[in-house]
Amino acid sequence: MRLEKKAALVTGGGRGIGRGIVMRLAEEGADVAVADINYENAQSVADEVMELGRRAIAIEVDVTQWDQVQDMVKQTVDEFGRLDIAVNNAGVISIKSVEELTEEDWDFVNGVNAKGVFLFCKAELPYMKDQKWGRIINTASIAGKEGFPDLAHYTASKFAVVGFTNALAKEVATDGITVNAICPGIIGTEMWYGPGGLADRWKKPGETIEESWERHQEELIPQGEAQTPEDMGDLAVYFALAEHVTGQAFNVDGGYTWH
Repeated sequence: MRLEKKAALVTGGGRGIGRGIVMRLAEEGADVAVADINYENAQSVADEVMELGRRAIAIEVDVTQWDQVQDMVKQTVDEFGRLDIAVNNAGVISIKSVEELTEEDWDFVNGVNAKGVFLFCKAELPYMKDQKWGRIINTASIAGKEGFPDLAHYTASKFAVVGFTNALAKEVATDGITVNAICPGIIGTEMWYGPGGLADRWKKPGETIEESWERHQEELIPQGEAQTPEDMGDLAVYFALAEHVTGQAFNVDGGYTWH
């Protein structure tokens, strides 16, 4: 187990991509603090981690609230004695055209996706600097590389994460800390595959959500199939192990994008 004796923290860890990352880190030996705005989801995933023989705690947190962020990071360090790997993954989305968007929509999506990453990085850095080692992994998106219709606000938030990640990596490059971003592609979570999701929004006349979902996989992904939360976990493990990879935003998208 390549991450044995490492302590990790994953926000948005209670389901979807976050859960996939939590489980891959735990499978590699890491102890994990599972943070989520839904405590029951976080505890369920923490229980799965403990079934693997790793230590785990569940913490309820609103990533836009600085006091809660600081408390959560401190709880992690108090429980495990250190913080080695921080995966700032919590994110939200809504699907609206620019004309449909309200200020509240914009502020909510950018508050969680961009501000949340900033606040957690700010809280995590002092602990990692003290131990002169750390891995910060932020979840961005292929929407952080190019725009998508009906997702201008989401795209803006993910471009922000990519740029912030690169800048922070340069700030801490000599502190033993790497900072990288995961850019997920098309995954069958609620964002894509569900009522009101992208497959629903972008379906052709007469198509069902299922038919739209299958068509988008075939049309957008060269490999022809969606990615999985576990795929994102594999990249998180790589970033946790890599000594000289920093400031990067890697796509896991079946070949959809090249940059």
